[in-house]
Amino acid sequence: MTKPKTVAILGAGPVGLAAAAHLLERGLEPIVLEVGPRVGHAVRQWGHVQAFSPWEFNVDKASERLLSEIGWNKPQPDHYPTGAELVEQYLEPLAERTRLKDRIRTSCKVTSIARAGFDKVKTKGRDAAPFDIRCQNGKGPESVRADAVIDATGTWFSPNPAGANGLPAIGEGEVQDRVAYGMPDILGRDRARYAGRSVAVLGGGHSAVGTLLELARLKEDAPTTEIVWLLRNDDPSKSFGGGAADQLRARGALGSAFAALVAGGKIRSETSFRVSHLSRDGEYLRIGGGSACCGRSVTVNELIVATGFRPDLDFLREVRISLDPALECPPILAPLIDPNLHSCGTVRPHGARELAQPEAGFYFAGMKSYGRAPTFLMATGYEQVRSIAAELAGDHEAARRVELVLPETGVCSGPAPSASVEAAAAGCCAPATGDTAVVSGASGAPKPAITAKSGCCG
Repeated sequence: MTKPKTVAILGAGPVGLAAAAHLLERGLEPIVLEVGPRVGHAVRQWGHVQAFSPWEFNVDKASERLLSEIGWNKPQPDHYPTGAELVEQYLEPLAERTRLKDRIRTSCKVTSIARAGFDKVKTKGRDAAPFDIRCQNGKGPESVRADAVIDATGTWFSPNPAGANGLPAIGEGEVQDRVAYGMPDILGRDRARYAGRSVAVLGGGHSAVGTLLELARLKEDAPTTEIVWLLRNDDPSKSFGGGAADQLRARGALGSAFAALVAGGKIRSETSFRVSHLSRDGEYLRIGGGSACCGRSVTVNELIVATGFRPDLDFLREVRISLDPALECPPILAPLIDPNLHSCGTVRPHGARELAQPEAGFYFAGMKSYGRAPTFLMATGYEQVRSIAAELAGDHEAARRVELVLPETGVCSGPAPSASVEAAAAGCCAPATGDTAVVSGASGAPKPAITAKSGCCG
């Protein structure tokens, strides 16, 4: 009998585990390699954040079928989970109690991938050679062999730098103790870092808005907290969202609340501020916008950079990959997800064909497949891995079939006076009306497909 094809999945987040579930159903052999000590390592970093979309859209179908074998109690479909709930009620049972439990290796950092016996240049016989995946764990380096690879490592741990030109600001590396990236837990574990201090937030998307709103709530309890919003463009209204017109009502209300805070002067805004330099000024951090000597500057205690994420491609140097020069995503995908043209709800579902690489058997999936585009939906990731699993199993008809129908978006489908593409798709995070923050995808659908970007759900 022919031995089942072995597929290495990089990353044990929602999409990575979904890939393993689909592969298992297809009779293939998944091996999941997770850099963190437990599954959902990236999701745990935003455990304080609540999804804009309910459980109904957060569970992969193949994963649910696996969980049903152990009598899993599915969460209330209309409840909006936090990242912590997503891990505790879904990812952990899936990884620890189903047939996936013996197929996941944690604390396993992938350092490089190549074809066994082939460097990147050699072609003849290449496609028949297995992948040689080098990993680092507590025991030291090891090699894992696989017939195919699905890279679902996400982007959470590769945030964009503060510099306006995509490069780190001059001096950024020397002031890392004063800079945080993404969406810190301002009202929880990171409270002491920000309470009663002056804090600048850089960015114009939902991650930045969410962080600013959390700081405003912190200021209610710690009145000496000072908040500065650094915005690269010249129009802050682009970040206020669609208000009552947003079909995600919670997100629309939050945008309106944020606009009111800015209008009331509770959040100081600095528009057209393009960070170029970061340096120490005694106990403070000096943020320069322009030349080191003559540009504008803001002086604060702390800086939070909420300008999005990018894929880590360093360990793929020996893999033949093809990427769009701007978005760093598969080229066929680029025109479908370009944030200059689309929000997440206008991106049609796609699968193995769009995600295939010149290296046969290698695929990007999940947030990483979108490169620098901030429009990813988790439900789209589930459809990606369903299609890839079908393709790897030889069921090409199923791989081509679309089994996900995304609803039409609301106000975030394109630029408009009340909601620009930048505001709608520049991030995934915004605060909740309760005690947590809210992560959202850019979809403004009545029944959104799921949360996304800012690296939240890779």
